[in-house]
Amino acid sequence: MTVLKQAQPAAYSRILGIGGERGELVVTNDDIAGPIDSSDEWIRQRTGIITRRRAGADRDVLDLAEVASAKAIAAAGIAPEEIDAVVMSTISHFVQTPSAAAILADRIGANPAAAYDISAACAGYCYAIGQADALVRSGNARNVLVVGAEKLSEIIDPTDRSISFLLGDGAGAAVVGTSDTPGIGPTVWGSDGSKASSIRQTHSWTDLRADPSLGWPTLRQDGQTVFKWAGFQVAKFAQAAMDAAGVGPEDIDVFVPHQANMRIIDQLLKQLKLPDSVVVGRDIADTGNTSAASVPLAIERLQAEGQVKPGDVCLQLGFGAGLVYAAQVVVLP
Repeated sequence: MTVLKQAQPAAYSRILGIGGERGELVVTNDDIAGPIDSSDEWIRQRTGIITRRRAGADRDVLDLAEVASAKAIAAAGIAPEEIDAVVMSTISHFVQTPSAAAILADRIGANPAAAYDISAACAGYCYAIGQADALVRSGNARNVLVVGAEKLSEIIDPTDRSISFLLGDGAGAAVVGTSDTPGIGPTVWGSDGSKASSIRQTHSWTDLRADPSLGWPTLRQDGQTVFKWAGFQVAKFAQAAMDAAGVGPEDIDVFVPHQANMRIIDQLLKQLKLPDSVVVGRDIADTGNTSAASVPLAIERLQAEGQVKPGDVCLQLGFGAGLVYAAQVVVLP
């Protein structure tokens, strides 16, 4: 009987470095309030957003991802050619194939790394961290580049009051590698497709092909449905991630949820009963909702501002269209 060799697993994994890149344009509430018949005050009260960052017409989602990835690799202290796999989460790469990850791997000098895209919207970064953790601990990769990148300004209707005013452009990246000690807790993730229509495109690309008068598909959401789900159901997934990692609220130094809405962040804090000492990611105020990029961008900002330090224990939580969710406890690099 032939006995196959298997990859030799690594005991543990951790995040080695994080990088981010925001769109270069600062878009204020006043800049977008007119077409949605709103005001700076209304947007601030409902969302906590003061400005959002968007990229110019000459930059696409891969351009943002490339800059964020280079920063993450530099922060990790490794060379691009040491990347064994690239996992990119995005809903705004408008080419069905080849994958954005394969192009990105070439751009950053990581060929011949394995490369693939995932579509998990605002939970995409946390989904990808879970996959990177598994790849490293299984022995199938030593270093995995995880990227969440979006240019959501390409898929908004400026007259839409449901979601357009929330959205920004940016990319966040992390390198996950082997570790002598546990650095990434178990990923708690899942989906509820019965609520898929609560965050959606106006129509599909095949609908557009059949009827060009429909115009470019844009995003919509049922705000109340999403708010109730995110504000009152999602906290239990974050709690489950803490339980799976064997930690309690008193062990958490940093909490970084998806930057969907400041009111949702506050509601999650109440339900999780985290100590007042916990540092909370609130990047949404100046960056907006960047979907798959929001969690790493919020962490990158906290690092840049000196609000967190290496070794801090961070509870990170993504949730969004699908509806999908993912959470894990990680040790910050």
